Amino acid sequence: MQLSVLDLVPVFKNAGSVAALEQAVQLARMAEQHGYHRYWVAEHHDMEGLACTSPEVLLAYIGARTERIRLGTGALLLPHYKPIKVAETFHLLASLCPGRIDLGIGRAPGGSAHVSMALSGNFLENVRYLPDSLQALMEMLVHNYQIEGQPVIARPLPPIPPEVWMLGTNSKSASYAAQFGTGYVFGQFMSDRDGLEIVTEYRQKFKPSRLQPEPRVIVAIGVICAETQEEARQLASEASAWFRPQGQAEPVQEQEKERQEEEEDRAVQQRKLVAGTPQQVKARLEEMSARYGVDEFLVISVIPDYEKRLRSYELLGSCFIER
Repeated sequence: MQLSVLDLVPVFKNAGSVAALEQAVQLARMAEQHGYHRYWVAEHHDMEGLACTSPEVLLAYIGARTERIRLGTGALLLPHYKPIKVAETFHLLASLCPGRIDLGIGRAPGGSAHVSMALSGNFLENVRYLPDSLQALMEMLVHNYQIEGQPVIARPLPPIPPEVWMLGTNSKSASYAAQFGTGYVFGQFMSDRDGLEIVTEYRQKFKPSRLQPEPRVIVAIGVICAETQEEARQLASEASAWFRPQGQAEPVQEQEKERQEEEEDRAVQQRKLVAGTPQQVKARLEEMSARYGVDEFLVISVIPDYEKRLRSYELLGSCFIER
């Protein structure tokens, strides 16, 4: 089984964006040393607690400071961009880092309505045209795109094209991945749903493409790994508090506190988050692997402390990944 890293590039405490971005580099380098298969970074806009607005820029920087690990987006938000620009950018990355680049695509806005307007105008209208954008992008990645009968080539031409993945949490994203012949990443860490039905639908409807002859599935899951189960539970509680929406008041009554703790426990049970010792996490992921029929997990750790987050990935890597 393969494990990979999904990084939101969070800005913890008073670290600042510069420190957060350097932490991203450290995480990618550690992941490579511990045998992780991929390092993916997410795209968000005008979010105070997240530092990466241009994952392709960060990936180029990390690519120069790593040697083997695959690098990709989880996800690049295609509705904001013209397909030609995306194809050129990832062909350039794939030329700089041959055989190491993944293009993970999402269809979320990645920020507020107003920042989406600043980025690309009418976002909902752009989403409506997403099938056309995906079709154009896939044609450009195999050098088969034309305008008015004339070929348009997304240069430079890399020796090995980027792998293409569609990320999502519902049947719509799965249907796009199946229709256009891309890999599919189910975002279990963001979803209350059981993703087995969605993953099965993707596999059943998959149409082979020049870039992807067979269906491939990755499950993205939250993981908190610690030396003891008690510490893992404490870190999970801290992570939940960090992700609480800004402006939400702290509970002032014991009854409300108990209700929130019950909700957090249910979220864990719903497979958003796996928390425990390395052996406990390994056993849980092996169960999920058998259930989903997958051999790779994209792991996101939401521990709001850089050292503890890095340690969580190290513990998981040391326990789970064969070198």
